[in-house]
Amino acid sequence: MMDLKERMFYLLSFIISLIIGLFFPLSVDSQCNGNLVIINFGDSNSDTGGYVIIRGMIGQLPIKHTINHDLAGRMCDGKLVIDFLCESVKNGYLTPFMESMGKNFTNGVNFAIAGSKTLPASDSFNLKIQIAQFHRFRSLSLELFDKGNGNLLGDEDLRNALYTIDIGQNDLDGVFGGLSYEKAILKIPDFIYEIENAIKEIYEEGGKNFWVHNTGPIGCLPKSLTTYNKYKDDYDEHGCLRSLNEGAKIFNDKLYLLCETLRDELKNITIVYVDVYSIKYDLIANSSNYGFVNPLMACCGYGGPPYNFESNNKCGQGNYTICENRSKYISWDGAHYTEAANAAVASKILSSNYSTPPLKFNSFCNIAP
Repeated sequence: MMDLKERMFYLLSFIISLIIGLFFPLSVDSQCNGNLVIINFGDSNSDTGGYVIIRGMIGQLPIKHTINHDLAGRMCDGKLVIDFLCESVKNGYLTPFMESMGKNFTNGVNFAIAGSKTLPASDSFNLKIQIAQFHRFRSLSLELFDKGNGNLLGDEDLRNALYTIDIGQNDLDGVFGGLSYEKAILKIPDFIYEIENAIKEIYEEGGKNFWVHNTGPIGCLPKSLTTYNKYKDDYDEHGCLRSLNEGAKIFNDKLYLLCETLRDELKNITIVYVDVYSIKYDLIANSSNYGFVNPLMACCGYGGPPYNFESNNKCGQGNYTICENRSKYISWDGAHYTEAANAAVASKILSSNYSTPPLKFNSFCNIAP
């Protein structure tokens, strides 16, 4: 039985969810009836529980601080952007590929794992391994679907699915942490090459619809600001690190060109490139317009202003504290966004104003006759 403190926490969480719905309403297309299959690849920005399953964890932060336990396992205090995108087309939340307890995969599957990179190939659950897992899932799903298993996907489902990709942030964080700026930039084409290979492998298996997010302004993350604050002249007018954000922009420019090239090269393919960087940077630069405070400070962490982040006292470890009003903060733990911030980002994504070509997410719904 919950004590008074726990009851108050969940009451506050419910109120926060109502506030998010009022300030960042997400359009739900009446023509989408949960029939869009979504297959996701990425890192912690879209991991819906795979990392926690791998580690065998049952209860860790932020799990016990989520709004409801259907969202357990996310690196967030609630919903991720991918969760809001699923809701917008009346889909259930994506089940991690690692889930082995007889789950239903008819609405899609999530291969994203927290900490994933495109490289090196030796890293566990990098993008190449996620693609290998997709091949295995596809093969088994087709085999069992043909034998009457209604919880899996058939050939038509997989061909008409929307393949979403959100990866690269950990790659950039890794190279900027270990190399000079000049050497770090030289690694970016290798990351893009791995994303290109991933898209082509899915395409060769029949996939034709892709939704690709660029990477956000990593120089605005409390973790980055605490770790890489070497030069006083590296801060922009909003307090973010110019060098890291410039690196992210170079990555994004090359990712944009890749999407353009593949549209010309591959027949009958649709690739939507989404400028998440611009959405997130605007959230930081104009935080008060969105109802946020302390845009560069983590809600859950240790150390207090200006960033409330310390590597030895991360959210869920050591002497961390949690802010009183999570809906007012952009950063949850110094590296990931709060549900409130994710709602704001998802709302902008769904507008299609940041997409090239400007297709709406719900345009991929396979409308039943």
